[in-house]
Amino acid sequence: MTKKKIAWITDSTAYITKELLDHPDVFVVPLSITFGEESFEDGIDLNTDQLYSRIRTEKEVPKTSQPSAGKFAELFESLDSEYEAAVAVHVSSKLSGTLNSCLAGSELAGFPIFAVDSKSMSYAITSLINKGLKLAENNMPAHKIADILQGEADKSENYILLGSLEQFYKGGRMSGTQYLLGSILKIKPIIRINQDGEFELFDKVRSEKKAIKRMIELLGNAYENHRIPQIQIMHGNVRGKAEELAEEIQSQFSRLDIFIGEISSTIAAHAGEGTLAIIWQNEK
Repeated sequence: MTKKKIAWITDSTAYITKELLDHPDVFVVPLSITFGEESFEDGIDLNTDQLYSRIRTEKEVPKTSQPSAGKFAELFESLDSEYEAAVAVHVSSKLSGTLNSCLAGSELAGFPIFAVDSKSMSYAITSLINKGLKLAENNMPAHKIADILQGEADKSENYILLGSLEQFYKGGRMSGTQYLLGSILKIKPIIRINQDGEFELFDKVRSEKKAIKRMIELLGNAYENHRIPQIQIMHGNVRGKAEELAEEIQSQFSRLDIFIGEISSTIAAHAGEGTLAIIWQNEK
């Protein structure tokens, strides 16, 4: 039997569109979310509605963990008879050990993968996979696709309004000083994932309204200097707010394509219900 050339591997921090979900060559390895002694696989036995419900009723903030190397190895062993290699696009290696687990699983299984550090999460990963699938249509080899996608990862820009400072802080993503500033002074921090793939406090504003205005200003600056094919608005169970933001952006940038989607349970466990984020790719 002739093997297919490329399998596509990602994790549950990515936004999985219907097209990717239905794609026969795309495989999603879930991260785990734990409440005390209970552990769930993101998107398999815990969805966002269930996550938010538990967070509202339980005092304990959920924790997340990367898939094990063994879990990746099991997947790669099952793919070995069908595929020549895989391109793996994962959440930033500075935010999770998922990419390292994937590489370790590849060694265990003896299956060749070409890994891409997205230096981000959510739809930024989705965009890279979509670009990779288009490159593969031209019979480009997996190693070259991975090299190109790694360069493309630097084009992503994102700004995040957290739904819960407490969850972000207790999850180890924010310093105590930053948390106190936000909670006591009622400052609304704008977080971003920088070019190194790490969370950073980008700006501090006094209200959500001002924070959204600032985020649109940042989009405008990028829009003047780059071609932006699409902007993605990601939210944590606040679609109404996401749609309002989309209307405001559309009124200022009428030609800009806008996509609205929901953050995954793994991201929501840290960012919280009510999160709003904008993501785009700066093209030449």
